[in-house]
Amino acid sequence: MAAAAAAAAGSGSAYAELVIGWWIFGLLLLAILAFCWVYVRKYQSQRESEVVSTITAIFSLAIALITSALLPVDIFLVSYMKNQNGTFKDWANTNVSKQIEDTVLYGYYTLYSVILFCVFLWIPFVYFYYEEKEEGDTSRCTQIKTAFKYTFGFAVICALLLLVGAFVPLNVPNKNSTEWEKVKFLFEELGSSHGLTALSFSISSLTLIGMLAAITYTAYGMSALPLNLIKGTRSAAYERLENTEDIEEVEQHIQRIKSKNKDGRPLPSKDRRALKHFEEKLRTLKRRERHLEFMEKSCWTKFCGALRPLKIIWGIFFILVALLFTVSLFLSNLDKALHSAGIDSGFIIFGTNLTNPLNMLLPILQTVFPLDYLLITTIIMYFIFTSMAGIRNIGIWFFWIRLYKIRRGRTRPQALLFLCMILLLIVLHTSYMIYSLAPQYVMYGSQKYLIESNATYVEHNHTLSVPKKCDADAPEDECIVTRTYLFLHKFWFFSAVYYFGNWAFIAVFLIGLIVSCCKGKKSVIEGEVDEDDSDLSDDEPSMYSS
Repeated sequence: MAAAAAAAAGSGSAYAELVIGWWIFGLLLLAILAFCWVYVRKYQSQRESEVVSTITAIFSLAIALITSALLPVDIFLVSYMKNQNGTFKDWANTNVSKQIEDTVLYGYYTLYSVILFCVFLWIPFVYFYYEEKEEGDTSRCTQIKTAFKYTFGFAVICALLLLVGAFVPLNVPNKNSTEWEKVKFLFEELGSSHGLTALSFSISSLTLIGMLAAITYTAYGMSALPLNLIKGTRSAAYERLENTEDIEEVEQHIQRIKSKNKDGRPLPSKDRRALKHFEEKLRTLKRRERHLEFMEKSCWTKFCGALRPLKIIWGIFFILVALLFTVSLFLSNLDKALHSAGIDSGFIIFGTNLTNPLNMLLPILQTVFPLDYLLITTIIMYFIFTSMAGIRNIGIWFFWIRLYKIRRGRTRPQALLFLCMILLLIVLHTSYMIYSLAPQYVMYGSQKYLIESNATYVEHNHTLSVPKKCDADAPEDECIVTRTYLFLHKFWFFSAVYYFGNWAFIAVFLIGLIVSCCKGKKSVIEGEVDEDDSDLSDDEPSMYSS
């Protein structure tokens, strides 16, 4: 009876701790949905807004953030199965621990499957539907057919990734096996993993694209955002005075060219090209005049001017965070370069030889849930805002062709979908970045295991069990690996590419820091009016320009 009561109490304790983790996750889920709604509504065009594209953008971004929010829950649950002395808790028997692991695993299955659905089916269909809609003369049926046609190509790519991931064996069959035995071995590998490797390979492939996006946008945004806050913008009144002088100068050029046509003779081709160039430039300058006049009189501009000291403080804080993050990433990569098992293992390290600030801080905060939750949320939000700053400064490009510009209150539906796709991929890569900074935290949390140690007391040797932090060298049955690690690190070659990607990230950040320092103050209407502007929304000034 006593044993049964103890078992019931243990199960109740396990259930309570499981509920705590998922309850906080549920609150964060609601906060994520609210953030995504505000964020997307802030940037979407009021003139060209579409319900379907708005819902798609909000949902895809929310799914990525929710997946990242599951990371600290995963770590919290595996850590709570063990005591600080290295022993398992009374309730953490095989069945309970398996149930907890499966709950998190199925959560990842669901979320990653939804991400694949968004990236390869939903977002492409909605994007091509609105691309076809802009043609003007096409019917809705034609739009749907065209969208399905292009989406089918993305679905084929997704199917290929799943097939390749499913049939890439993590173990090598015996060389003396027959062809049939080798094929049978592949199917046994697929069945034993329950599709985990297929999904892991597909998500890791998307994470590689997210790594390229992070190198391009996030690394540059980490330097551009704080320095822009510190330097501020130019005066609207001074810019308007300069713009007025430019208008007068261009009008003089136009009058000078037109004066050659007083006798009725047609202008030479060179003068016609020059006239067209100056007329286009004049239209751009007059659009700038309208924007600058609006900004000069806007109460929003005056309000932002009053917040100038606060912006400087935030800028200094952001640049310090960027430097902390970069130094931590550098030390982590240097540790792998000096002490890892090599490229064939994906640069896995056994223990920590060179520590870094974040690697020390995260395991400590993890013992007081949800402090690590707050830090990871801060890191992810920092990535979002710096990525957004990079995208706004650079724009969305296809090689040398600029596809879209991202503007507050004036982003077209297609650009909004591109934006959320890029942010989704960057957030996917964030999970690996956190692992790069704190591998022990992501793999085992605060778990410890017991090792035998010899001690001498009064000329007698005694064997003692001493707790040691779990690392990659720990026995498999003593330390429980998080489900996050299983998904992200099943294939060594992805980890090897991520390692070199981290060096590229550091290099781009340093280059961006130098470029941002050399640049002058931004225009008060930076990015609002360009000569190659084709967005209809440019005709109306934005109150958020400053």
